[in-house]
Amino acid sequence: MSAKRFGIVSKITSSTFPGTGGDVPLRGRYKPPFVPLRQPHKIYGRRGELEVILARSRSEIRRAQGLRYKVFYEELSAIPDVATLMSRRDEDAYDPICDHLLVIDRNEPPKRRRPWGRKGCVVGTYRVLRQDVAERNDGFYSQGEYDVAAMLERHAGRKRFMELGRSCVLAPYRNRRTLELLWQGVWSYAREHGIDVLFGCASFEGTDPRQHAMALSFLHHNAAAPEQWRVRAHPELHVDMNMMPASQIDSRAALRALPPLIKGYLRLGAFVGEGAVIDHQFGTTDVFIILPVEAIAERYFAHFGAPDEFGPRATLPGSSYN
Repeated sequence: MSAKRFGIVSKITSSTFPGTGGDVPLRGRYKPPFVPLRQPHKIYGRRGELEVILARSRSEIRRAQGLRYKVFYEELSAIPDVATLMSRRDEDAYDPICDHLLVIDRNEPPKRRRPWGRKGCVVGTYRVLRQDVAERNDGFYSQGEYDVAAMLERHAGRKRFMELGRSCVLAPYRNRRTLELLWQGVWSYAREHGIDVLFGCASFEGTDPRQHAMALSFLHHNAAAPEQWRVRAHPELHVDMNMMPASQIDSRAALRALPPLIKGYLRLGAFVGEGAVIDHQFGTTDVFIILPVEAIAERYFAHFGAPDEFGPRATLPGSSYN
């Protein structure tokens, strides 16, 4: 499994975010002051020798960045700049303000010193960015490709949003167990913070959308978000996903062609935004995923836990929504 944001990684362009006080910096090496993660380790799930935890130190985040480099740059087709080549880490200006979920294998020793005071190496990761944190900083990462602000404005004061990104798993661990453990971590974190909507970009390999014509058309015809959740690609980046009429699509073949991460989110009840985007740096064709908690099929709550298991949510600032 690979996903630069939800999938994966979004391209950053200059865009203004409500309440952030300015433009998002273009791609570069800018790094805002690091905010230390002082909370104790939280174990969100365990399956055999694997655990999913919340990173709390620079060292742990660097290990996640190292895994991302191995998957995105060494295994897949991302193009590194000189600084990335030298550090052998996939990092950007958003890493310091995000939380990072890590899957560790407790039976596999790390290559260097033990990062937690216990044996275990990072074999999977997910990066999460809550709306309240994004609005105090430079907004959401995926705004570089999609008009996220319009969706936020439609639900201002009523819904809490969280962006998912930079998801990847080490090759030997790419199986259902690891993917479900990552999702368990995301879901537990979302419930803990009273999140109502998850979103982010997910990717197809390659920069020629025509190679994915059936799968993209299937998403267009069968998973398009209703207007209240509609997110559109920026016009200058927009690639029409409607490449084949619905009557010519073999649904079984289209489902087989979907990346596992996208297929998994569709099963949960996710919608897809309007338009694909080509990310030349990472060598992918991206789509936008929106997953309202209210759309998740109830059968999954028995597996991962109900949304209100952590108790009532705090009131959103400036509203009476709970």
